[in-house]
Amino acid sequence: MNRRALAAVPTMPRRQARNDIRPHGIRGRARAAASIRSVACMLLVASLAGCVWAPGQSMSKSSLGGENSYVTLVPITPSLVQTQQQNAASDATSALPTALLDYRPEAYRIGPGDTLHITVWDHPELTSPAGQQQESAVNERLVRPDGTLYFPYAGVMKVAGMTIEQARQAITSGLSHFIRAPLVDVSVAGYGSQRVVLEGAFVKAGAQPVTTVPLTLGEAIGVAGGVDSKNADLSNVVLTRNDDSYHLDLSPSHDGNALARKIYLRPGDRVFVPFNFNQEVYVMGEVLRPQALRFNTSDLTLTQALGQAGGLNETTSKGMVYVVRGALHKEDPNQRPTVYELDAKSPAAFALADSFKVQPGDVVFASAAGITRWNRFTSQLLPLTSALSATASSQYYLNNSK
Repeated sequence: MNRRALAAVPTMPRRQARNDIRPHGIRGRARAAASIRSVACMLLVASLAGCVWAPGQSMSKSSLGGENSYVTLVPITPSLVQTQQQNAASDATSALPTALLDYRPEAYRIGPGDTLHITVWDHPELTSPAGQQQESAVNERLVRPDGTLYFPYAGVMKVAGMTIEQARQAITSGLSHFIRAPLVDVSVAGYGSQRVVLEGAFVKAGAQPVTTVPLTLGEAIGVAGGVDSKNADLSNVVLTRNDDSYHLDLSPSHDGNALARKIYLRPGDRVFVPFNFNQEVYVMGEVLRPQALRFNTSDLTLTQALGQAGGLNETTSKGMVYVVRGALHKEDPNQRPTVYELDAKSPAAFALADSFKVQPGDVVFASAAGITRWNRFTSQLLPLTSALSATASSQYYLNNSK
């Protein structure tokens, strides 16, 4: 083709060519954006039609109730709270061990390991054979492992099992063969034969001696420095006597201090205060500080549990509070967990919550409002649509750059 023929071929100016391509690019991007919007609208419509797509946990009567439900739904009402209080009072009364409350210590009986201080009036050579200037421990008499001790002129005597008065009379009788009308006094200088043992969540756990002064459970706890207030479970203190174990609730709300003052310990008793590492209630959902709360008493109310978790979130909470009981550590697989429901929308509901007692292992769940679940869903959906739009734009430019 010669130059004249080429000149006859119509040509398109460069500016016009660029202008012709640009509308196609705009229309392509518009079509891609429209497709993205269509997909997003379909997702939004589907989410509005059924809230099952909305993220976040929630509970409702429709999901909990019914004969075929996995749980039993029970509303928290004044009658339920009253029944709970009556059962707690009945359990507390029946749990008082009469065998412990009726026990009164007998007179102290001497045993192996005790140290006696024996005084014979007007006879310092018998009272302090090592001399008055020596330490008193040198002049004391140790009860041997076989229950005997030696005293000058009285000889070897078996004193184990005797009261202090019986031991005084026995020594007086032995000295009367050599001394006319001896005046003898006996006292325990060191207690080493009888002990009680305190174990578990005490500040100073260990053995404590039983003395001539009767020892109560409250006094023993005081000598041990008290219990570890953060880690002790006062609702299940175990006192073991011989082969019997007694479970005591020493919580302040059950007047545990008064009960501890009424119980006298006897030699060989063991007192165990368990740790509360496994005694927890779990507060979840729309509260300010979801957490696991430890029990150290038997009386933690629903209001206290919510309060320690910062209370309900006023913005996101639906006002419905559920207490799931029996889902954790369930021994009977055929027994359904119980879900207690509280409508906390009105301030009067917190009067019920303040009387409703939660138990270790309970799960307290504050449900989210519908708008909260929707906002969470859209907050996760919008970044997804932006990513799809960016991907479509990149794909378009890659296809048109070839």
